Amino acid sequence: MVNVRPMPPEIEALFKKQHYALVGNHSGVKLCHWLKESIKHDRVCYKQIFYGIHSHRCLQMTPVVAWCTHNCIFCWRPMEGFLGTEVPEPLDDPALIVEESIKAQRKLLSGYWGIKDQINVKKLEEAQEPKHAAISLSGEPMIYPKIGDLVEEFHKRGFTTFIVTNGTAPERLEEMIREDKLPTQFYVSLTAPDIETYNKVNIPMIPDGWERIMRTLELMRDLPTRTVIRLTLVKGENMHSPEKYAELIKKAMPMFVEAKAYMFVGFSRNRLTINNMPSHEDIREFAEQLAKYLPEYHIEDEYAPSRVVMLMRNDLDKRDRFIKH
Repeated sequence: MVNVRPMPPEIEALFKKQHYALVGNHSGVKLCHWLKESIKHDRVCYKQIFYGIHSHRCLQMTPVVAWCTHNCIFCWRPMEGFLGTEVPEPLDDPALIVEESIKAQRKLLSGYWGIKDQINVKKLEEAQEPKHAAISLSGEPMIYPKIGDLVEEFHKRGFTTFIVTNGTAPERLEEMIREDKLPTQFYVSLTAPDIETYNKVNIPMIPDGWERIMRTLELMRDLPTRTVIRLTLVKGENMHSPEKYAELIKKAMPMFVEAKAYMFVGFSRNRLTINNMPSHEDIREFAEQLAKYLPEYHIEDEYAPSRVVMLMRNDLDKRDRFIKH
């Protein structure tokens, strides 16, 4: 495949240093921490506990490795290398992105064949054929103009899909609704209870980001797929006003709400300190406060290794938690 990526060599080097495999012109793959933990130690991601997604068969990727609409202070990605809010031409075909991402994942996993005595070989074998795509690795995936087609390509191959978006591309979501090309689970990462906190914590690179997020929350309410709002909580920055978060959640009425701790990892360490990382007890306490303002929800589960607590809508059955493969 010809390399014509529209990013400077120093930006490519930055991502490669962080163990990203760059795919085509604008996509990327990276082995998830929990995929490696699953293969090496049989420890799994909270998404496996909450939703039944197998960590070792998850492909963590993005169609927009170096493009985003935010410069969030808590981002662990090397956003110092972000190149703007729109993906430039030429755009790669979604089928090519899917095929090359799977190949890239296999290549990233290849080193584990040399330490078979230290890993779960059966899981490594299964990992060669990923069955779940987490479209969330870096950047804002919804600004890839062919995101609906990308989801469709994954689904054609028997994948389930998560999209994690910051909510700033409601027009793309409207397009996906019209074309019936929604992911298995649609996540909105909501990281501010009000516009003042939003401007301080998310540092938007577009003038109307907050208004766009409000529109996305409205669209979520009747979305014909699984829906989640995730609060990434940073102590001393956005971990306040649970009543305001509750108001925003009620706009969308997602199936699930995750209260999750910011983790002091990656490039975020250049901007924050370890004191900004909440403990699991901090997260549990915040979730309990949140639940007081959300009588339509209850605390359903929690996973201390990931410092996350899940609230579920009261009208759902426990079986609704788990994705049907």
